[in-house]
Amino acid sequence: MTDLPLQFRSDGLTAARAAARYVAECARRAVAERGKCVVAFSGGSTPRAMLGALTAEDLPWRQLHIFQVDERAAPEGDGERNLTQLQEALLGNTPLTADALHPMPVADADLESAAHGYGLELAAATDSSMILDLVHLGLGDDGHTASLVPGDSALEVKDRDVAISGDYRGYRRMTLTLPMLNRARQRLWLVTGADKAGMLARMRAGDDGIPAGRVNPQDAIVFADSAAAKQRETRC
Repeated sequence: MTDLPLQFRSDGLTAARAAARYVAECARRAVAERGKCVVAFSGGSTPRAMLGALTAEDLPWRQLHIFQVDERAAPEGDGERNLTQLQEALLGNTPLTADALHPMPVADADLESAAHGYGLELAAATDSSMILDLVHLGLGDDGHTASLVPGDSALEVKDRDVAISGDYRGYRRMTLTLPMLNRARQRLWLVTGADKAGMLARMRAGDDGIPAGRVNPQDAIVFADSAAAKQRETRC
């Protein structure tokens, strides 16, 4: 087993709220130490409750830069876009301004060029360090994280921080690469559901046969519900 810490809660909502508190703590610490916080959020159904819970937390909203971990190549406003979820949860419900939310330019005709441009945007926000203060990650039932999926060429990219995947479940995707994820100062996993239990165990064991198992376990923490963590005890 790795030394990847696991905190579990009885259900997905309480796990999401605990994750939101952790995000807020990391953001406050980053601002105190460096004057701003650069964070990247994943999309999907699991983090929706976490994003909602963030609106009730004491975050330094004016010092935040929010990037995307990954995004489907779909038109703006599409309900499948992770950006839509971020906008609905945070813009208008918090002091976050629209220019502090950095969308992946997946509607561009030239996706490879767009990925390069997003890398430049990350460089500007991180003062060229390309180090995120915090990256939030999810875990798929096939072991994928971000849009780094088994067998896809984006999983093997080592010389770029943003890449384009092949078709996966109906969409090509833009994604942060393993080097970018692994450089982050903190990695936060939010994993819920019994269908994720097997992959969570493999990830925590450092199984590099799945994409999630190749993410740096140092300075990382997992928040999970009891079903995903295979735990019966309830922690509040």
